[in-house]
Amino acid sequence: MAENERSFYFALCVATKGEQTRDAILEGALKLASRVGLEGLSIGMLAEELALSKSGLFAHFGSKETLQLRTIEYAAERFAELIVKPALAAPRGEPRVRALFEATLRWPVLVPQPGGCLFVSAAVEFDDRPGPVRNRLRDYWRQRVSFFAGAVRKATEAGHFRRDVDPDQFSFEVDGILIAYHFASRLLDDPKADERAHRAFDALVSAARPSRR
Repeated sequence: MAENERSFYFALCVATKGEQTRDAILEGALKLASRVGLEGLSIGMLAEELALSKSGLFAHFGSKETLQLRTIEYAAERFAELIVKPALAAPRGEPRVRALFEATLRWPVLVPQPGGCLFVSAAVEFDDRPGPVRNRLRDYWRQRVSFFAGAVRKATEAGHFRRDVDPDQFSFEVDGILIAYHFASRLLDDPKADERAHRAFDALVSAARPSRR
């Protein structure tokens, strides 16, 4: 495993280490935040959703902001477990790039998020709101972009992509596809959202491959 891949994986794995009960609470928080937004997530609403005492949840988290941060961290931990780790098991090069894209596309299903990807919706909510929550989201997105760019570099080293392919630009465009998919499938109810996302990704990969003479 390359150093940047290793650092990203372990960075994502640094999440809440509480008991199984806390994990169940955070799973519920992730689902709820997906529906009502990270800003809409509160200790009182979560207590009502999970039929738990508000005082008990307050003892776990202490404040709404802490609950928001822990929910992001839990989501990042699950992303590492179900998206990053399996992608690293794929062969380096184009297969790993494709595995990472496919898994990320399925992320809101692999970890049920009824309102779609929490990271996308939270980024829209907090993109211009300074503070710890925005900082945590920004760190996640930067790590994700950097990790994907690293996978593209490995594809270039393996000869699967041209040497002049810009890994950061490639990663930027993949993020654009994933975000467009989120809005097309959620807001526009586009039945072809999945097909369009795959066509866009395939075109990006095809353009990155060395020309065959």
